[in-house]
Amino acid sequence: MASHSDDDRLDELIAEATVDAYGENEQLSGFHVMIEDNLALPFETDVLGAPVTVTRITLLVGTGIAAVCERGRHRQAIGVLDLPLPDPPPAGAEWIEAFRRWAG
Repeated sequence: MASHSDDDRLDELIAEATVDAYGENEQLSGFHVMIEDNLALPFETDVLGAPVTVTRITLLVGTGIAAVCERGRHRQAIGVLDLPLPDPPPAGAEWIEAFRRWAG
């Protein structure tokens, strides 16, 4: 469970991502920029038991913020809120947690 200080930090990140953003679409775009700029890429994780490499973050209509996962020549976009993160998570993963808190 997150501590009060963790919640405060996520609230600070939410405020940073959504500053000057009007409406949900602009706020989503703000989170996309912050995750894209701060998440250390590429990183390895497992999706449905298969190892994948997360190579980039994108904003997809209808899906929202997605991680592009690659395995061999296959490529799949997965919503960042559905993406299992490795342990330890990559640098910048707190932006995904802030987005999760905002979206929740």
